[in-house]
Amino acid sequence: MAEISAALVKQLRDSTGAGLMDCKAALKETDGDMDKAVEYLRKKGLAAAAKKAGRIASEGVVISYIHSNNRVGVLLEVNCETDFVAKTDDFKAFAYDVAMQIAAMNPDCVRREDFDPAVIEKEKGIAREKALAEGKPEKIIDRIVEGSINKMFTERVLLEQAFVKDDKKTIEQVMKELVSKIGENVQIRRFVRFELGEGLEKKQDNFAAEVAAMAGG
Repeated sequence: MAEISAALVKQLRDSTGAGLMDCKAALKETDGDMDKAVEYLRKKGLAAAAKKAGRIASEGVVISYIHSNNRVGVLLEVNCETDFVAKTDDFKAFAYDVAMQIAAMNPDCVRREDFDPAVIEKEKGIAREKALAEGKPEKIIDRIVEGSINKMFTERVLLEQAFVKDDKKTIEQVMKELVSKIGENVQIRRFVRFELGEGLEKKQDNFAAEVAAMAGG
């Protein structure tokens, strides 16, 4: 099929409110057919979830997760619209899973907009210098740098990380599925992660693998 244009992705996003990556995936899945792509997003619940995203979410929970070895702990705030939903098993299970994700994968921030601009610029410079040193053509350098930064986001931004219990989904996708199920806006607001002896020289454990194994992932 023909390559999906940025204009087509934007058009679908404007009409549904779904995320850019979700819109691009929907268009690829439907061979660029706009009507079918809209239907695809609705079936996935992504369009409905996006429309709820603008609603005020001031209720929710502050949840803690302590890893079994007592070396890593997380405090996390997740918001929803009503106290009723905050008390449901589905909402609490999601919050717990996200706290466990943070313990395992140690993200820098919740969303890419929160990422330290200075770090982004530094990584762009490193990626550019590496590409030039490898003799990459100048005309594709910017694309290589953009790809490198996007890869960094998938590793270090919570919403874009692969879910430790199902790596075929991102945390953002899991959150949108919850929104579709409970019918309320859900937002991951903030977190703090503590690791015993952080900043000191110590043995490096594979927390991601350990937490995923405990979760059956």
